[in-house]
Amino acid sequence: MRHLIDPLDFSQEEITSLLNLADRIRSDPAAYQDVAAHKKLATLFYEPSTRTRLSFEAAMLNLGGHVLGFPSETVSSASKGESVADTIRVVSCYADIVAMRHPKEGAPFRASRYSRIPVINAGDGGHQHPTQTMTDLMTIRTRMGRLDNLTIGLCGDLKFGRTVHSLIKTMARCKNIRFVLISPEELRVPDYIIKDVLEANGIEYRETRSLEESMPELDILYMTRVQKERFFNEEDYIRLKNSYILTKEKMDLAKPDMAVLHPLPRVNEIALDVDDDPRAAYFEQVQNGVYVRMALILTLLGLAPSGPLAEQALSAQRAAEATGAPCRNPRCITVAEEELVPLYVPDAHGVPRCVYCEHKMP
Repeated sequence: MRHLIDPLDFSQEEITSLLNLADRIRSDPAAYQDVAAHKKLATLFYEPSTRTRLSFEAAMLNLGGHVLGFPSETVSSASKGESVADTIRVVSCYADIVAMRHPKEGAPFRASRYSRIPVINAGDGGHQHPTQTMTDLMTIRTRMGRLDNLTIGLCGDLKFGRTVHSLIKTMARCKNIRFVLISPEELRVPDYIIKDVLEANGIEYRETRSLEESMPELDILYMTRVQKERFFNEEDYIRLKNSYILTKEKMDLAKPDMAVLHPLPRVNEIALDVDDDPRAAYFEQVQNGVYVRMALILTLLGLAPSGPLAEQALSAQRAAEATGAPCRNPRCITVAEEELVPLYVPDAHGVPRCVYCEHKMP
C-alpha cells in the first residue's frame, strides 16, 4: 500500500508515469469515467479549501467513484478531542482512499502510520503540499515542454509556503535547475530546505528581495500570497502582505515564453490585468490539478500501472528513528497531540530532525 505524504515518496520515474497518465486523461477523460466505480474517497479537510477540496472531489466523481466528508472541522470529532490516529482508523472502515488537509505539520504522516487505506497529503500547515507540486509539474511540462534546464523564480511567502517547499524538493532532482528565491528577509526559505535540499544536491540558487531585477532571467515565475493564517502576530502580516505585486509593467521585463504559476488563492499579489497575458498559467494549473489527482487516485488504488514501490526507503527511515525532547515547532502535530512521542531522524548532514515537520531536534 502506498501513501503520498512527501513529494519525494514517488521516484522520478513514478512521477513521469503519473504525469503521462494525467496527459492521457486530459486527452480522453471519457475513457476513465468508470475506472473507479464503487470506490470511495474520504476528504478530511481541517482547514478551509476551495481548489484542492473541489479538485479531489471532481477527480473522484470523474472516475465514477463517490466522495465522503464533512463540511468543516467544527463538525468532526476532532472538535471533541479525537486524535488523528483514531480518526484515520475509523475512516479506514468507510472509504478506500483519503485526502487529508490539516493545519498541524506532520498530521497526514501521522495518519499514514495507522491507516489501512492510502493517505494523500492535501497540505499540512506550512510544511508540504505534494499534489499541488504534481499539478505544478504538469503545468510546467505542458508550457515549457520539459522539466530540466530551467530557471525558476519563487516569489512571496517562501517561509510558510508549503507549495514552495514541495516544488523545490521535487525539482531539485531534475537536471540543470536554478532557483531564484525572492522574498523579504522575514519570509525567506527555511534553512532546512536550503541546507538539506539545495546545498546538499549542489543546486544553484540565489536569494534576493528584488522581483524586477529577477524577471529577465526567469523561465518560470511562481507567485505566492502572504498567508495571514500562518502568522501568530497580525502586525507582522500587515507589514509584509504587500511585499510583492506582479503587474503588467513587470511582465514587460520577462521573457516572451515565461510562465506565471500561482497555487491560488491570490489576494492582490497578481494584478487582474495580468490574467489576460498569455503567459499567465495559474488557471490552467487549476484544471491540470483535476487530471493529476485523477491519475494519483488510480495509481494509489492500484487501478493504473505504477512504478517500483518505495518501501525500502520507508523501512530505512523507520529503522533510523529515535525518540527525543518535544519538538519546538508550535505548528507540529506533536504539539497538538501531547501523547504523541516525538521521533527524529538524521538529515543529510546528520542533524536529527522531527519526522513529522522536519524541524531540528532541540
